[in-house]
Amino acid sequence: MLDRIRDRVFQVIGVLLCIFTLSEVNYPFLAPLAQVAGFAMLGLCLVFLKVPMHRRLREVTWAKIVDWILVLLTISCFGYVFIQSDARFEAWWVGSESLGNRAGRETPMDLRVGLIGLLLVLEAARRAIGLTLPILALTFVAYAYFGPSLPDWLFPHRGYSMDRIVGQTFLHSQGVFGIALKVMFTYVFLFVIFGALLEKTGATGFIIDFARKLFRNSAGGPAKVSVISSGMMGSLSGSAVANTATTGTFTIPMMRASGFSPKVAAGVEAAASSGGALVPPVMGAGAYMMLEIIPDITFMEIVKAAVIPAVLYYTALLLIVHFTALRVGAGGEHVEKENEPHPSTYPGIIFFVAFVALIGLLVIGYTPFRAVSLTLLVILIMSFFDKHTRLGLKELLQAFIKSAAGGIPLVAAASCVGIIIGVVTLTGVGSKLPGMLLPLAQQHLVLGLAVLMVSTIILGMGLPSAVCYLLMATLVGPALGDMGVVVLAAHLFIFYFGMMSMVTPPVALAAYTAATIADSDIMATGVAAFRFALIGFALPYAFVLRPELLLIGSGTWGIVFAIGVTLVAVFALATAISGYWFAPLPIWQRALLLAIAFILLLSRTEGLFAYIQAVSVAAMAACGWLNKKAKGIGAA
Repeated sequence: MLDRIRDRVFQVIGVLLCIFTLSEVNYPFLAPLAQVAGFAMLGLCLVFLKVPMHRRLREVTWAKIVDWILVLLTISCFGYVFIQSDARFEAWWVGSESLGNRAGRETPMDLRVGLIGLLLVLEAARRAIGLTLPILALTFVAYAYFGPSLPDWLFPHRGYSMDRIVGQTFLHSQGVFGIALKVMFTYVFLFVIFGALLEKTGATGFIIDFARKLFRNSAGGPAKVSVISSGMMGSLSGSAVANTATTGTFTIPMMRASGFSPKVAAGVEAAASSGGALVPPVMGAGAYMMLEIIPDITFMEIVKAAVIPAVLYYTALLLIVHFTALRVGAGGEHVEKENEPHPSTYPGIIFFVAFVALIGLLVIGYTPFRAVSLTLLVILIMSFFDKHTRLGLKELLQAFIKSAAGGIPLVAAASCVGIIIGVVTLTGVGSKLPGMLLPLAQQHLVLGLAVLMVSTIILGMGLPSAVCYLLMATLVGPALGDMGVVVLAAHLFIFYFGMMSMVTPPVALAAYTAATIADSDIMATGVAAFRFALIGFALPYAFVLRPELLLIGSGTWGIVFAIGVTLVAVFALATAISGYWFAPLPIWQRALLLAIAFILLLSRTEGLFAYIQAVSVAAMAACGWLNKKAKGIGAA
């Protein structure tokens, strides 16, 4: 009985969350702080209703009662901020002043609500995404409190009282209700709804069917299906783990049946899913984070800059799986034509029209949230022209409930990272960290970028990628403009490595999800995923050193040349990783091709490096000629 009530309440709140977001983003009625507080209140209630305190306590009665108590506390604390922030509830304001006007003069009631609210945020994040982010948030809170006692290398400061910390991190718009939750509310959650509606029409299933037909008789066809479908669907979800779990259940068994080993099949899926959020125009949440953080940037500039790197990433993956399939003898997916199902193409038309509508609205100047909102309307209208895709009230509510469930980790993570951002703003540590990075970058840019890469990967091992980007951009953002590189390139650099942390052992979450599906060894799968995604670790350096890859500067021929050099490097990397080019490669050739790939990717085409690159291309051509000759191709 209690479970049925909980499920029903979850469904009601999930639908309310979607309706509230759609209405308030497009037609604001409430004050900004009240909007975000209402969004967080509904989102955290869903966390406590859906995610148990511990999986072993899922069916324990007292634990379920605790969940309901936490829901009521969430409504009380976040509802308090909601009411105390909007002029429509002025009659209920404490001391006849809004919460914002009481900044620095918070009442005891304010502080009690704030402290309980912080604890609720930490618990929600622990349940939704694990311990890493809550521990990190508590570390930052301790940093704010114990500032005077810290050694010099930990950036000591004058310290702040717990009242001040609570006020900064929960009661006002620089902490929990700050930029992270604002971006989730204004942009990201709308795209979660967008993806759910497309899935409900069958459009996302059409992507897999289309990819299967495209690569049916190609070597390693099922692996190529995984690459394409995961890339397109991952752009919508923005979650490498969710993407792996969704498409992997279908593509991994296909790959195994075609001749790939379990660890290779799982590694391909994890690498493909981890790159999904790099694909414009949606890019998970990253593009919208950048839109809020980078000054004087437009959404279309971000999308344009992300196109070529995304194409290069998936080109590399397709080449790697093609050559790997040739080496191991993995075939395509053979389906007899008379037994082949003939699904309706209309879901594909819906997907295409929705995609074109979204891009078109963005190009003509609509804001991202208005563009995706209008595209949702396009999907609804288009769905009515076919009985198999038609979205009635029942289907629409189901899509809303699925969207709410999918948004749970995002809301919890964004709320918790707001605590860290609030402390960074309060203590000024965000301006101190770049002081360490800048001298290193000025002495040797690649070394400075390497430190930034390692920091991002370590942080991203326990965080959603978009949240990892936001946190790193907040911490080192002031330094990015002074590192001697294009600011957008530096931000994309951070975002890429936030994604690559999903396939970086020892904590490669996407790879471990794929390993579970493939029933393969976890660490072996993590290493395989890292190997297949290796291009994702080199591309960020390439587009920082050659901004032309982001379609920035140097004119048309400069851009074409940069793309050409990078494509050659991608081909060399694919052959080195797969160990095949016309014939299986000996280890010395694989090592040589890997070195050539990194020389071409990690150096500018100028001065001595231009000659080194020319010699490298010649050596690469010689490797190809030797293997072609050894294979006997072209012999009389």
